[in-house]
Amino acid sequence: MNSMDRFGIWVVVILSVAQSSFGFYLPGSYPHKYEIGDYLNVKVNSLTSIETELPFTYYSLPFCKPSEGIKDSAENLGELLMGDRIENSPYRFKMFKNESEIFLCQTDKLSADSFKLLKKRIDEMYQVNPMLDNLPAIRYSKKDGYVLRWTGYPVGIKVQGVYYVFNHLKFKVLVHKYEEAANVARVMGTGDAAEVIPTIGKKNADDVPGYMVVGFEVVPCSFAHNGDSTKKLKMYERYTTPIKCDSISVSMSVKEGQSIVFSYEVSFEESDIKWPSRWDAYLKMEGAKVHWFSILNSLMVITFLAGIVLVIFLRTVRRDLTRYEELDKEAQAQMNEELSGWKLVVGDVFRAPSNPSLLCVMVGDGVQILGMAVVTILFAALGFMSPASRGTLITGMLFFYMILGIAAGYVAVRLWRTIGCGEHRGWMSVAWKAACFFPGIAFLILTTLNFLLWGSHSTGAIPFSLFVILLLLWFCISVPLTLIGGYFGAKAPHIEFPVRTNQIPREIPAQKYPSWLLVLGAGTLPFGTLFIELFFIMSSIWMGRVYYVFGFLLVVLILLVVVCAEVSLVLTYMHLCVEDYKWWWKSFFASGSVAIYIFIYSINYLVFDLKSLSGPVSATLYLGYSLFMVLAIMLATGTIGFLSSFWFVHYLFSSVKLD
Repeated sequence: MNSMDRFGIWVVVILSVAQSSFGFYLPGSYPHKYEIGDYLNVKVNSLTSIETELPFTYYSLPFCKPSEGIKDSAENLGELLMGDRIENSPYRFKMFKNESEIFLCQTDKLSADSFKLLKKRIDEMYQVNPMLDNLPAIRYSKKDGYVLRWTGYPVGIKVQGVYYVFNHLKFKVLVHKYEEAANVARVMGTGDAAEVIPTIGKKNADDVPGYMVVGFEVVPCSFAHNGDSTKKLKMYERYTTPIKCDSISVSMSVKEGQSIVFSYEVSFEESDIKWPSRWDAYLKMEGAKVHWFSILNSLMVITFLAGIVLVIFLRTVRRDLTRYEELDKEAQAQMNEELSGWKLVVGDVFRAPSNPSLLCVMVGDGVQILGMAVVTILFAALGFMSPASRGTLITGMLFFYMILGIAAGYVAVRLWRTIGCGEHRGWMSVAWKAACFFPGIAFLILTTLNFLLWGSHSTGAIPFSLFVILLLLWFCISVPLTLIGGYFGAKAPHIEFPVRTNQIPREIPAQKYPSWLLVLGAGTLPFGTLFIELFFIMSSIWMGRVYYVFGFLLVVLILLVVVCAEVSLVLTYMHLCVEDYKWWWKSFFASGSVAIYIFIYSINYLVFDLKSLSGPVSATLYLGYSLFMVLAIMLATGTIGFLSSFWFVHYLFSSVKLD
């Protein structure tokens, strides 16, 4: 066996092992083996509330601090932008060792400010978000015979005007036997060239029994400790008397000038849950179930409607063209003299629109945003951006957006040259505008909102260092790539129009109804394709629910692209038939007007679904982020409508020859 054959066999073995171990779990995290007695350290994320949408660091409240000091965990760009601040905590366990009545600490006496802040956070229904092995703590509660699932637990509760804090936590850790060794053995033990080589006198590390964490549950309790008996206790020593954890009753009231004693207990339970399935409990959260029948019904109706519109539209145009092509030359000449409808605007249909550079810039940015959405959702649907990979969705979106700056510059400059009939002048300016238009508006909105977050001392505020990083990414990566794309767009041949444009513009006859009314109404059909899915996305962003049906979202996105194209085509044809040749901007806003309905829906969601949202800062944040989202959607959907209408008009007037 030569060296190349041996190399080939090793490659096959390594790929087989990798596929067996991780083939069904694509996210970046991997199983961590804990041997019996190994320490498991609990981490804590930012305090969150659906009432304010303002996250705060865990240690902003009087909680126990770890003896080794507070340390930030490694965070990616997406986590920081989402307001996550993951820090270490004093809670620690030993693998497969049940412990109870563990004393954690006794805080200093609550000052007036600390007491006031703690009451405020309880009133605002803030949640504590512990994590173990990247799994958020899950809490179960019963209501009307149903079992509800929540992530995290409340800081405290107010009962009859008295504030109580949850100071005793009952943890349950679900574990599963570590299986990597078995998987490798299964792969190595199959195939023609596989052989088992026994090891004598050596104990493999994989032979040591180990476990993986597959579940993390918490039950918060309010227990009144005896302050005198805890004064001599050190962290992790056992409490002197048994602690009865009852989640229904509360007894640890919060008072100014009084200290709080924290304690916990932990139990381990072996579970049948496999490593790849450990996120299933979070994906089945109450209220986050996708109502498949309702969504499928909506999609079928929209597809049926769009299909009917497309069939009628194609038949009308085809009949028009077929009638014209079947006539002889004399009849064609006579028909040319009696032109009506869209044929009358043959000399004006490709007349340059008003503000052509702005249109080119918006279309270029729309291509960039649409490409980012498609690629990101595709990767998420394949499993590379699951909830287990915290922050990767936002990080991936930023990465793909920057890379696709090449497409934005290329499309914007080539469209500019097409409108200018091959004119090169001004392409650099168009490329610069494409690089700065949408990012500039986004930067303005986010900076304004960030000042509000800074003023509230929220962890949702983007740190100054991250601001500098984002600016460097913009001007050092995104802008140069957009200019490179613009250079290639300037070098590429422009699209030639099939007909000449008259020097004197044709007068547009008076219309029976205003064209803007049709443009606004056209957005209702694309909105119908996504309004149900929009509810789940909004719930994921603002209600803290896990969104995971990216495969279905990809289908909805494809359907949205098709419907936007169809709506814009129909509206453009209708305008040409009434001799209105100013189709450029109308085709863009025909499909882009869906953004108006999404913004109205956002306000409706704020009023009826986020009724508990309190304070002008929270409402301003919500509306600011909604405006940012709506702008991106308008550019993406408007671009779909414009490009499809441009192709259609070019094809339509290339099909007939009119003098």
